[in-house]
Parts: sequence; structure tokens; C-alpha cells
Amino acid sequence: MDELTAIENLMMYLDVSGRPITPNDGARISGISDPEAFSALAKKLEEQGKIVFTKQGNLLSAKQAGVFVCNLMSYCEHFAFARPDDGSEDIFIDAARLNDALVGDTILVGNMRKKVKGPSGEVLRILNAGEHKMTGKIQRIPQRKGFELKADSGYRFCIQIRPRKGQNLQDGDKAFAELSLWRGNLQADILKVYGEAASARVCADSILDGHGIPTVFPEEVLREAEEIGNRELNDDELKNRLDLRDQPIFTIDSASAKDLDDAISVRRTDSGWELGVHIADVSHYVRSGSAVDLEARRRGTSVYFADRVVPMLPEVISNGVCSLNAGTDKLAFSALMKIGENGELTDYRFVKTVIDSKVRGVYDEVNQIYAGTADDHLLKKYAPVMDGLAAARELAGVLRARAASNGTMEFESREPCFVLNDEGICVDMYARESGEAEQMIEQMMIAANQAAAKLAQKSRLPFVYRVHEEPSPDRLDSLRELIGLLGLDGRKLLPGVTPKDLSAVLTRAKKTKYARIVSHQMLRTMAKARYDTRPLGHYGLALKDYCHFTSPIRRYPDTSIHRILSGLCSGMSSTELQQRYEAFASESAAQSSQCEVRAMGAERDAEDCYSAEYLGQHIGEEFNGNVSGVTEWGIYVELECSAEGFIRADALPGGFQFDGKLAFTRRSSGTSLTIGDLLRVRVIRADVSSGQVDFVPISCE
Repeated sequence: MDELTAIENLMMYLDVSGRPITPNDGARISGISDPEAFSALAKKLEEQGKIVFTKQGNLLSAKQAGVFVCNLMSYCEHFAFARPDDGSEDIFIDAARLNDALVGDTILVGNMRKKVKGPSGEVLRILNAGEHKMTGKIQRIPQRKGFELKADSGYRFCIQIRPRKGQNLQDGDKAFAELSLWRGNLQADILKVYGEAASARVCADSILDGHGIPTVFPEEVLREAEEIGNRELNDDELKNRLDLRDQPIFTIDSASAKDLDDAISVRRTDSGWELGVHIADVSHYVRSGSAVDLEARRRGTSVYFADRVVPMLPEVISNGVCSLNAGTDKLAFSALMKIGENGELTDYRFVKTVIDSKVRGVYDEVNQIYAGTADDHLLKKYAPVMDGLAAARELAGVLRARAASNGTMEFESREPCFVLNDEGICVDMYARESGEAEQMIEQMMIAANQAAAKLAQKSRLPFVYRVHEEPSPDRLDSLRELIGLLGLDGRKLLPGVTPKDLSAVLTRAKKTKYARIVSHQMLRTMAKARYDTRPLGHYGLALKDYCHFTSPIRRYPDTSIHRILSGLCSGMSSTELQQRYEAFASESAAQSSQCEVRAMGAERDAEDCYSAEYLGQHIGEEFNGNVSGVTEWGIYVELECSAEGFIRADALPGGFQFDGKLAFTRRSSGTSLTIGDLLRVRVIRADVSSGQVDFVPISCE
């Protein structure tokens, strides 16, 4: 029996039984007959914080023992908070009970106590020490010699900087530091200084380092990429490919996009539609184990900031040889699908192709065509693919209707878009809206991703699936309470709730002022989407089969499954595919999930800095916004431009008190401030370094 199965058997029994078991019983339950092998496994599980040994030497589930594996999330001067891996409530830890744990450490927390404001505990031991590197703003210590670091996140107090000989520190500079404990005191060693922390561009530099995102390609990678980019297509590369160069294939992307990795072709038939989704054949150029491949695996994904892209692949590949530029012969990996009148995927095949995109489409231009406002110049440009555009529009409508009937959740997202001047300063921002063309392409890509996952299951391939599991009971409880407090019907929000039930709540909320916050809270309720070798389905899309196939230029999991599907298309046997790709798929899924989380965190932090830079130019000015969140410490307000700021509780007029749930209420007048309410605010502070913005209300009536 393999180790993973043995662990699953043992942990399931311990969690369900809730009682200690002897090592002999544990060996029997896990299926490991060798006493020494089981002893080693039990020791490993103890080190991971999954089990504990009783005084009698028996085994007990850590959860049943009241011990939790946590990540230390934040540290104030006298206390800290740890977040359990199981998603349960954050745990308060007094500074005296931290036992040298720092933010980012994976810790084992026990000696739990229940308090009015939540659970508290003690760090039993550090399971895995974090890197303890962070970014912050250098500040001169008032009336003292020396400097301190105001951390961007994690630490809510200033940390004294250990002076280094010859190091020239300036008040207000952004820095990258490593933290350590010296005689029980926390101190910072400055590793790198970027420049003025008041610049979002400077802060973006530090954010990349702070999240550990590589920004410079090694020389070996650049040399190899240059060789790939300079290659011309030859007859050997074309002879075994399906030639689609005469087909009306086209791309649609944003006007600024340079890495065009997907193209489509759509044709109406008597029984439905023929849809072709043609993806850049990255795995043909980027060979497994090459320098470029290993670097792409390390990066995992491209990272997008307002002023730059940190690409997964060198630009000579991403913007050059692999980009499906119009009027050029390009190698592609095509998903050729047949879709019925009701939007059902009736047939599909994957084949290596050569294509020639007829038009480099732009979302805004296609939206004009669909709206009937396109001028003669645009109509002439898109004339070669006009039939395909019409068929694609019709097909997308059918696919959207089918998805809605299945229970696909359509969340309200307000992605910020930043306008920078020539100096890289954010001078404007607005909420990006998704038009009909964007939604159409999304439906085409979902269809191809679904087909690839179906093929993987049908062929029993080692694979990298995109999975999204159902919400945890604890989070559903919180969402149900919120929905009820807002006066909406949340009775079906119980364990086992279907995507269709949640989608119905979103639909009802759209008719109220709470639409945006319900969408936001429901997103927070959802499990995080990730990559896995098991086909666990995608809850949010209400699909049993799903993966990421359509963006191999910017996502490594897509490149991974291209490689596996290429093996299948070349005639490799099931045994050969398992031997070659089983371990690779497992490693790719884990690494890609980690890199995605890293990239999303960096992108979110950078957005906060650019938002603060924009609003910093409007100190004292008034804006309209909506209450987006309420806590006992104050109110979050989202402006029409999608920037968010905070109103401290003590900045509210006298008489307002937090009701312990969702509102600040003034008893004398009955006035309340709650989620969704319109509020006019004034900007009083915008700190670019931390991305924090403070408002005060103009009127609370």
C-alpha cells in the first residue's frame, strides 16, 4: 500500500473515532504491517502536526486533541493572530506565548481557551519557519539616533533596524529586510533599498521581491530562448500537422496584448456549431527539462502590474515565435469541437495544427461591431471573419444560457484599471467592465478546457486538473447569517448546497443594493480554486470536468497538460504516459498552485499601492462610494472608481455604535450605516507604501 493511502486511512479513522489508538491498531488500520515503517510514518505525521502522542504512547488526531496547525498571520506589539489550516476561526496568541514564532511561520497551537472574542492559544512548536523577509518603509526614530522599519503587512508595530557599517539609509525610503530575534527583541537587517516609498512604481519593485517572484531571466535561459525564437518553420515540423491555414481563424485580445496565445474559428452547422479553439503550441518549442522549461516551472505564471508584466517565458518566445500574430504561419494545438443546439459538447478531438490568423481582433472593436456602431474601417478589417464572429456570438449566448441553467455563478467583479502618465504615476483609475466580446471568448475557452479534461479522464491520463471544491460548513454558516441579516433568503445555504442554489442567491441579490457585497462575500465563502491531479470538478462553474488548457504562454499548468496531451496525440500508450508524466503532473499541480497564490498576492498588493497613489493626489476631495464592509473598528467604503478606503470608528459622528453584526447604528435617530449604503466621503490620508487609504464621512444621514 502506498504512503498516501495509508495516511488517508489512518487519519480518517482517527478523525471519525475521536479516540486514541495503539500503534499496533494504527499499523493495522493504515495497512502498514512493518512496525518500523509505521513508526516512521507516525513520527512524520507528528512532525507535520497531524497527530499527537498521548502520555501512554498512543496516537490521537491533533484536531481531537485540541491542537491546530496554523500560519502566524499578524503580529501586534503585545499579541498575534494565527490562522488554522482547516479554515476555522483565527486564534489569539499573547506575545508571551509565541515562543519565538514570527509572521509566516507554520506553527502548532495548543492549550486552547475560549474567550468572549474568540479562541486563544499558545505556540507549542514551530513546524516550519518562514523566510522572515518583508518589505516596509524606513523611518527615522523620533528624538533618537537610528531608524526603524514600518512593515507593509504582518507586523503592526515598527521594528528597529540593526545598523550596518557604510549603509546609507534615508527616511521615507522603501526597503526589503530580513527579520530576526536578538536577545528576545525583533530587529530588521536591510537587504535592499528601492527609493521613495511614496512612489507606487518603487513599491511595485519591492512587492516582487517581497513575494519572491523572479524578475530577471538567467543568461542560459535567454540564450536558449533566443535560439528558439530565431527558428523558422520547416517541412518536418509541418508534415504531420493538420493544415488549417485556409480557415477563417482569428484572435481577440485587448489592444495592448502582445502575447496572443489563443485563436478561434466558429461555423454554424445544421445540428449546432463547429468550434475550433487554437492554442499556441508552446510545448513544441519549450522542451521538457530545458533551461527555459525549468525557469517557467519556477515562475509558474506571468504576473501583471499596472506598469509592467513579469512574464513566465522570455519575450522572444511569448511575444514572438509562439504568439499567434495575424498573417503569419503559426504552430498550434487545436481543440476541434462539435456543439449541439442546446450548448452540449457532443464531440471533440485534439490535434496539432498549423494556422494563419486572418485578423488580430481587439475587444473594443468587436464590441462596436456587436453594438452596431462600427465604422466602415472596422467593418473592412473584420470582413474576412464576419461570419465567424456572428456564429461565435450566437454560440456564446447558448453556452451562457446552458451554464446558467447548470448553476454557474456569475460574480460581480470590479477589476481596477490604472492610467499612468509618462513618469509612471497613477493619474486616474476606473473599474474595468467586461463587454460582450470578452464574455464570448471566455465561453469559448471554457468549452476547450472542459473538452481537454474530458479527454484526460476518458484516456485515464496523469493530468493537472483545475479544481474548485464546495464551501466548508463553517464558511456557509457565516454566509447564511449575513444573507439573513440583509433580509434575503439564505435557508438553502447548508452543507451540500448546490451551485444552482448559490447562483439563485446571487440573482436575488442583484435586485437589491447588496448585490456587490453578496457577490464579494460569496467569493470569500468559496474554497480557493487550485490545481490537482484528481478530477474533483469545478464547483463555481458547475462542471464535473475542467482544466486549464488555453494559456500556455502565461500559465505553466497549461503547458504541462499540453505536454501530456501531445504524448497522447503522438500515440504513446497508457503505460508510457503514466511512467513519464505521473510524477511530473503531481509536481506541476503543487508548484503551479503555490505560484498562483504568490502572483495573486503580489498583484493585489500592487493594486493597493497604485490606488493609494491616485487618491493621494486628491487629499481633501469628496467622492461617492458604497459601504463594502463593516467591522467593530470601522467601515470600508468602495468608491465608484473601485478604490477602497477605511473610516475609523472614532471618525464617525457621536452616537454611532457597532451592533456586533453588520452596522453602526445611532440609537437617538435610528440612522444606521451598513453594507451597500451610499456614502459620501472625504479622502484624508493615502499611504502608498502600505496601500492604505483613510476616509471621513461627509454626512451619515
